[in-house]
Amino acid sequence: MPAEWEKHESTWLSWPKDPLTFPPDIIGRVEEIYVEMIEALQSGEFVDILVNDEKTEEHVAAMLSSKSNVRFHHIKSQDVWMRDYGPIFVKKDHEISATKWIFNAWGGKYDELLKDNDAGKEICKDLGVQVFEPGIVLEGGSIDVNGAGTCLTTSQCLLNKNRNPRLSGDDIANYLHNYLGVTNLVWLGEGIAGDDTDGHVDDVARFVAPDKVVCMVEEDPYDENHSPLANNFETLKKTKTANDSPFEVFRLKMPRKVSDEEGMRLPASYANFYIANSSVLIPIFGGRNDDEALSVLTDLFPGKKVVGINCTELIYGFGAIHCVTQQQPSRD
Repeated sequence: MPAEWEKHESTWLSWPKDPLTFPPDIIGRVEEIYVEMIEALQSGEFVDILVNDEKTEEHVAAMLSSKSNVRFHHIKSQDVWMRDYGPIFVKKDHEISATKWIFNAWGGKYDELLKDNDAGKEICKDLGVQVFEPGIVLEGGSIDVNGAGTCLTTSQCLLNKNRNPRLSGDDIANYLHNYLGVTNLVWLGEGIAGDDTDGHVDDVARFVAPDKVVCMVEEDPYDENHSPLANNFETLKKTKTANDSPFEVFRLKMPRKVSDEEGMRLPASYANFYIANSSVLIPIFGGRNDDEALSVLTDLFPGKKVVGINCTELIYGFGAIHCVTQQQPSRD
């Protein structure tokens, strides 16, 4: 599995439409966020968008200032979480293949979203690429790779009994080795508060280079994220690459606490950024740490345009930019 910063053919998205995820009073703003993402992506790569029908395609096309590099696919999906139900692409020389893991709606939490497992399969059919099916549950947001053998994950998610209860950590490591080329699996502990995915790593720590990682930290000792994130940071400082070199670990301070109208905490994190060919899209939330997060990632990606997108409404659905995107590597 190539690293996210390696050259893409395209980015895959699914247009938002589920009223249970995004109620009528916020869906308009969520659509605007999608337009911002598409317009930031399309200058550097194709953007492949799932729409349920012709009417939706016309609606989306009318919202875009340019349809350059945008391709629509009439593949029905229930929700937007492409990172988790879409195929995970792998590459050998100039050949691209897909791995399609089982999507069980994060441990069976949302029965109505189980059908999106089929949407991921339809993408593979549409592309006509070779498909490998490991036959176990795995979401793309639960792993992050550096393209050189090392993978980050959390024990809270991958060892959760609502995923693959019969598999041990060694069993899962073997699957990741056989299907994604992982030779060095780094186990972090817990994810962030409010995350209904049971601790996806893309809200916690992300590779930004083969030997560089950014890790979320919470400075407030009374915040429920403080201790778990501190433990993850310490683990990363002791971790080495597949070549036995230490990682350089950079801190990202957690954003302001974001809650819904009932006071339930939502999983807002700057780590849920997406690395595209010409840009890096970063979720921001209108708080005092936004500018610092943008600055840190601007320094780490000097050749790309860093774009902050306010995701306060998108996070209402329990995910942000990385959760709704999936990269298809270039054959070059």
